[in-house]
Amino acid sequence: MYEPIRTKSVHTPADHADDFPHRTREEELDIQLAGHLAALLAVTDELGLGEAGDRIAEQVARLRGAPPARHAGLSDASAATLHRRAHALAGRALVVAASRADTVVAILSAERMDAHTAAVQAAAAESPAAPSRLVGAL
Repeated sequence: MYEPIRTKSVHTPADHADDFPHRTREEELDIQLAGHLAALLAVTDELGLGEAGDRIAEQVARLRGAPPARHAGLSDASAATLHRRAHALAGRALVVAASRADTVVAILSAERMDAHTAAVQAAAAESPAAPSRLVGAL
């Protein structure tokens, strides 16, 4: 019913081991972590948090080997929306930092999560019209 395979598979690892670049797990995690931190830096810059942005930029530069691009605060989103987005990005960075045992970035990410949680809760306290919607989105 089926014809036997007559040629060698093109997926044989020994034949094509050097055909494409390979990265280690550590290199992949570094790239992923730098990406999450760069996204967090963009939102942090949109919020105008200079000192926090500088600390994040230091870690991105360490991981990438070059300083990251900085963004001007030009977002149309509300501050609460930006804080929720930053909280989520810091959480992603924390997960990857814990996976690669980078305590400096893990601590920085946890601090940023706490700061953004506090900012969202403060915004919810100021506008009592929809506090559960703001806090529940975290």
